[in-house]
Amino acid sequence: MSETLSLAGRNLVQVGLVCSDLDRARAFYRDVLGLPLLFEAAGMLFFQLEGLRLMVGSNVKPGTPIGGAILYFNAPDIDRLGEALERRGVTFTGAAQIVQRTETHELRLREFFDPDGNALALMGMVARG
Repeated sequence: MSETLSLAGRNLVQVGLVCSDLDRARAFYRDVLGLPLLFEAAGMLFFQLEGLRLMVGSNVKPGTPIGGAILYFNAPDIDRLGEALERRGVTFTGAAQIVQRTETHELRLREFFDPDGNALALMGMVARG
């Protein structure tokens, strides 16, 4: 009997983004967003999130497009976190949007961009008040 291998049930362990300026990316992800910088290697920065590593690199093939993905950060405290990030210079595209409602909670999203135009968002399931 042959085994069927697939990606089902496997964890995503690293996400990579392209940047044009490594120093600017380091300052944004480490200093503005507060992500722990694990290490740097060969034009790449590696940051730790819970259960996932984020690689931001400038050593990509010429012509590799920047953008095209959206990273969603878990933010049950979306309003407070949004205010804190604004104080550090993050410009959001607008107020938090409610994208889903249940009897007890609302799923809210608030989008922003890194210095290279990569889309990022806060996503929080918030108790309805």
